[in-house]
Amino acid sequence: MGRGVDGVLSPPVVRGNDWSVLADARPAEPPTVSVVVPYYRAQAQLDLVLAGLAAQTHPATRLQVVVADDGSPEPPGVGPGVVVVRQEDRGFRAAAARNLGAGAAEGDVLLFVDGDTVPEPGYVEELAALPALLPDALVTGRRRHADLTGWTPERLRAWFAGRTAPEELTEPAWLRQAGSLLDADDRSYRFVISAVMGTSRALFREVGGFDETFDGYGGEDWELAHRLFTAGAVLAHRERAVAWHDGPDWGLRGDDPVAARREKNAETRSLARLLPDPAARGVGGWWRYPDVVARLSPGSDVDATVLGVRSLLAAGLDLQVWGVDPDLLDGDPRVHAGEPPAAVLARCRTQVALSGPLRWAPGGLAGLVERVRPGGVGRLTGSVDGVQVEVAATRALRRCARWGVDMSTLFGEAVVDVPAEPLGQHPDLAHWLPRL
Repeated sequence: MGRGVDGVLSPPVVRGNDWSVLADARPAEPPTVSVVVPYYRAQAQLDLVLAGLAAQTHPATRLQVVVADDGSPEPPGVGPGVVVVRQEDRGFRAAAARNLGAGAAEGDVLLFVDGDTVPEPGYVEELAALPALLPDALVTGRRRHADLTGWTPERLRAWFAGRTAPEELTEPAWLRQAGSLLDADDRSYRFVISAVMGTSRALFREVGGFDETFDGYGGEDWELAHRLFTAGAVLAHRERAVAWHDGPDWGLRGDDPVAARREKNAETRSLARLLPDPAARGVGGWWRYPDVVARLSPGSDVDATVLGVRSLLAAGLDLQVWGVDPDLLDGDPRVHAGEPPAAVLARCRTQVALSGPLRWAPGGLAGLVERVRPGGVGRLTGSVDGVQVEVAATRALRRCARWGVDMSTLFGEAVVDVPAEPLGQHPDLAHWLPRL
């Protein structure tokens, strides 16, 4: 146990994403938990969700329920003690509604369950345990599917007491493929769904919650999961935290295939602008939030600076450069003066720092970036004739800074031979440019 940035005890050491040391652990006392339920004009389904939350094994005195209404014409009906917050109806705004509910949350652990997804009695206890022990954790539960048409809270309670269960529908294969997420990688955000999700309230607020520019179905949970993972979150899948979605999975509803494809394409476009995943972005194009942020100390030689920036941009990466006057590169939108904005740093997976311009060998920088992906080390350092180079995973930088621990403790680091050469003073542009 170390000391965090605020002087409080840090959580148990979890290297990379291996949380197996905590797999069966439970906090000494139950944490305070807030469950946020987004809602819109579905009182019968909400009644079942609230009945499920009232039947939790987690102590009721340490459980707060917040219903976040996305502009229903009439407020939802809830029982005593349930908090209701409302926003005006401006279309489908589930991301904003969840943020509104989280703003009213008081528990140390923040859980989400959708307004049509009924938690089993052990849901809160199972999902909240890891974030209570490890405030960096982002945990997704298991969403199963059933036909709950016509069900009542009384019938639900009878089911939980061991009587007749509902008809179970097909569980989507893509969710079953998540496994434990002990070996989570850059694309494991795809297994995190806000219908059954939990983290610490502190971490949720640190990253700013859901991105409220999402104003349609889907995508906001994947974007948040990617941003949390980039912030150093430990991803985990708790299969014992089960909640039942009323109806089939989106992909199994049998909707019109053309309309369904358009809906998924819109989700992909929304994600591509915010999430630097090559699978969403493809090859080429300019993006406001790059995958790799490079900081370059340009030095006094303009020609060397221009060639150094050109070499970075030619590395075959989704990369942008900060610290250089963009007018030197004819206003290239990938080149920026000053420091990268916080919103850029919140999304980039890798950060590169150079104390001077270099000419990179083909594939050289891309190879170093690959070595700091999940499963590799957190940071690489090296030098070439006095030019200092650092290549680091943003998630490693963020988590180590949060808890005030060395990189070697949580992710590891290595000294490398840098596959580049210095440009020196006044290089010959006519000679160097064709070779980039």
